Amino acid sequence: MIDVAVIDYGMGNLRSVEKAIEHVAGGARVAVTDDPSVVADARRVVFPGQGAMPDCMAQLDDRGLREAVLKAAASKPFLGICIGQQMLFDLSEEGNIPCLKIFPGHVRRFPEAQMVAADGVRLKVPHMGWNEVWHHGDHPLWAGIPDGDRFYFVHSYFVDPVDTAVCAAHTDYGLRFTSAVARDNIFAVQFHPEKSARAGLQLLTNFIAWTP
Repeated sequence: MIDVAVIDYGMGNLRSVEKAIEHVAGGARVAVTDDPSVVADARRVVFPGQGAMPDCMAQLDDRGLREAVLKAAASKPFLGICIGQQMLFDLSEEGNIPCLKIFPGHVRRFPEAQMVAADGVRLKVPHMGWNEVWHHGDHPLWAGIPDGDRFYFVHSYFVDPVDTAVCAAHTDYGLRFTSAVARDNIFAVQFHPEKSARAGLQLLTNFIAWTP
C-alpha cells in the first residue's frame, strides 16, 4: 500500500512535491500517480497542480480521476496545493468553469483596481514570490510554524469561501485573501510548501503525522 499518493493529472511539476515529501516522510512510500485505484488505496493524498483551470479540470476528467479525488477528500488526510486548492471550490472565474464543489465559494482573479501596495506601488499579477501567512486558529498543520512566517506563492487567482469558518490562514496582497482552508480531513493551501524552505517542509512533516 502506498503511504502518500501525489495525484498526477498532467499539470505542474509534481516531482518537486514528491521529493519534498520523501525528504520529510522518513521512508514512507510516496508515488506520483494517475491511477485511480492507487489513489483509492493510499493512506494519504496530495492534490497539487499548476496551470489554467479549464485545462486542469479537463485533464482530471480525461484521466478518470474526478471520483478518486472526491472519495479521497471525503475519507483520508488530504492536502491540496495551489490550483489543487482552487479546484476544491464551486466555480472559477478562470474560464468560468465549474470545479469539484467540495467547498462552497468561488475562485477569483486579483482585481486590478486593488493591486496597489501600502506605499502606492503597483502590484503585479501573478502574485509571485514570498509572502506572510497569518494563521486562523491552531490547526495541527501549523505546528512549529510561527504565525506570519513566509511561504512561496505563484498565482493570479485566489479562493473566496462562502463559509469563512473554513479559512485557516490569510495573506495580504493588495487585498486580504484566504491562503489556506481546512475542514475535517482536508487542508489546502494557495502557496507551494515544496518551494517554501523550512516552513514548507515543516508543513509537509505535519501533514505526514496528521491524524484527523
